[in-house]
Amino acid sequence: MRFLIAPDKFKGSLSARLVAENIARGIRDVSPDAEIEIAPVADGGEGTAEIIGDALAGEWVGCAAHDALGRAITARYVWIEEGKKAVMEMSEAAGLRRLSAGERDPVWATTFGVGEMILDARRRGAREIILGLGGSATNDGGFGMARALGFRFVDSGTDPQQELTDGPRELAQLRHIVASSAAKDIKIIGAVDVKNPLLGARGATHLFAAQKGATAEQVELLERALTRLADVVARDLGCNYRDQSGAGAAGGLGFGLMSFCGAQLRSGFDVVAESIDLTGKISHADFVITGEGCLDAQTKEGKAPAGVAELARKAGKPVYAIVGDAAAEAGAGELFDNVFVLARAPISRALAIKLCPQFLRERAAELARSLPHS
Repeated sequence: MRFLIAPDKFKGSLSARLVAENIARGIRDVSPDAEIEIAPVADGGEGTAEIIGDALAGEWVGCAAHDALGRAITARYVWIEEGKKAVMEMSEAAGLRRLSAGERDPVWATTFGVGEMILDARRRGAREIILGLGGSATNDGGFGMARALGFRFVDSGTDPQQELTDGPRELAQLRHIVASSAAKDIKIIGAVDVKNPLLGARGATHLFAAQKGATAEQVELLERALTRLADVVARDLGCNYRDQSGAGAAGGLGFGLMSFCGAQLRSGFDVVAESIDLTGKISHADFVITGEGCLDAQTKEGKAPAGVAELARKAGKPVYAIVGDAAAEAGAGELFDNVFVLARAPISRALAIKLCPQFLRERAAELARSLPHS
């Protein structure tokens, strides 16, 4: 039997590759002669750069940048010499993982460091940048990134040259934007894992700002700020992407990439799948196994396991999921032939996280035993 193991990471526990390796061990416990191919996947979040870099012989490089709160850091991204391509994740500079829980403050956090990474790739001669938009600590609509790229944001005060240079809370005072062409000569692809617009009940602020530390009052402030940003962008830059699918990704960075960089937004999973030739790998498998830390309502909204399942279905291959936990509303039966859950009674979620490698191996063996001729 031929297996393709193509999971996403189990966030907070194991990388996608380690998840795949432990699943492979469980398959071999039952079917030692099975042919197994490992193909870790991602959807634009953490792990995207590593997976594409491994597939395309990239190397990690570092650059000076700033985190979401303006502290100096060294940020890493993948450089692929052939084709002069950079693959980066916005979370490397402006992600929640850079902050402690007590530091989360989206009214001040910015994407300035993301712009610094883009400029570094430009100095290396990049012709194309793939930028993953998962795990953000920001809600600034790309304001900080644009400032790093040379855009000037002028406020509505008495001094016509007074610039806005702090966090997105200032954007409600925005009067005028002076454009820059610093990134216009590079093809930029924003790899997104959500389809939300910039504004409104399904927008960046109302859906995600509270997770980044915003109070109810700050949510309203940030929504006004992004509304003003979108209005001035439409007037001064002549483009209006506020309702575009994915504009709300990473606190509106999707909107900012399109508005300030002329970027194209694409499904992060599709970008990764093409880079690793996932369709070709699926065609050679008898069984496809995917997974993620938590199967929930968001899974069908562009997450990697749903993408793997769709490709497997198109190829007529059975597809299974091994997940850390599964929410009742996930609708997993619509996606997979079967789902194997680590955190099931009497196993708590905390224990499943602690002993994740062991339980992955056990569930994979259980899956293998359920298959015909195993």
